[in-house]
Amino acid sequence: MTSLKQLKPLFIGTGQIMLQENAVTGLFFLAGIFCGSVVMGLAALLAALIGTYTAKLFKYDKEEINSGLYGFSAVLVGVALTCMFQPGITVWLGILAGSFLAAVIQHFFIVKKIPAFTFPFIVVTWVLLFIFSSFPSLGVQPVEDGGLTNANGFTAVFLGYGQVIFQSTVWAGVLFFIGVLIYSPLAAIYGLTGAAFSALLAYGMHEPVGDIYLGLLGYNAVLCAITFAGREFQDVLLAFLSVILSVMIVVLMRRLNLPGLTFPFVLATWITLLLKKVIYGNGANQ
Repeated sequence: MTSLKQLKPLFIGTGQIMLQENAVTGLFFLAGIFCGSVVMGLAALLAALIGTYTAKLFKYDKEEINSGLYGFSAVLVGVALTCMFQPGITVWLGILAGSFLAAVIQHFFIVKKIPAFTFPFIVVTWVLLFIFSSFPSLGVQPVEDGGLTNANGFTAVFLGYGQVIFQSTVWAGVLFFIGVLIYSPLAAIYGLTGAAFSALLAYGMHEPVGDIYLGLLGYNAVLCAITFAGREFQDVLLAFLSVILSVMIVVLMRRLNLPGLTFPFVLATWITLLLKKVIYGNGANQ
C-alpha cells in the first residue's frame, strides 16, 4: 500500500497533462501511450519519476508534488523525445536532464504564481531539439513519420486528443478521452468540441487535409477547450476564443516552419486569460 501511495503522484502528474488531478485518469493516459509505443510509455514513466523526485529532492511543497504539478511537463518531454528521435543513449540522457529541468522551471512559475501550463516542457524541448539538430556528432537520428491510413473527419476528433501526448493512434485518443471523462465529463465534451471545431477552422484556412485528419491542427485546441470548460456562457465564449487563437497560432508556426508543440495552447490561453481579466475583472485560478 505504501509503494502504491508513493506512485500515486506519478499517475496524477500524467493526468495533469490535460489538467486532470486524478490518478485513474493518469493510468488511462499511460495506457494510451503504451498502446502507441512501449518505448514512449517507458519514457513517460521515467520522466514522471524524475520530475516528481526532483521536486522531492529540493523539498518543494508536498501538496504541489502530490497534485502532480511537477510530473506533467516532464512526461511530455519524455514522450516528445522518444516520438521524434530514435531512442539511443543521448536521447535517454536528454530525457533525464529535460525532466529534471522541466520540474525546476515549473517550480519557478508556481512560486511566481504565473500559470505556466506546459510551458516548461516547451522550453526544455525546444532547447533539446536545437542541441540535437545542431550537433550531428551526438548521433541522434529522427524517427520517420509513418502517418496513418483510413483517417477521416471522425477519427480526427479522437486523434486531436491523442496528439496532445504525441500519439497518432485512434485507440490512444479514445483512452485519453475516457481518462478525462472519468474525472470531468464536462471537460471531456469540451475537448471533443474543441477538436471538432479546430478541424473545421483548419479546413477553412486551407491546411492539408491529411494533417487535419491526423489531429495535428487540433490537439492544442483540445487543451484550450478543457482549460476553460465550465457551465456558464462566459466559459463557452472563452473556450471558443482560445480555440480560435490556438488554431491561428498553429497555422502561423507551421508556415514559419517552427516546432509548435503545445506553445499555441499556452499562448492562446495566456491571451484569453488576459482578456478575461480585462473584460470580466477576474483572472485564472490556476
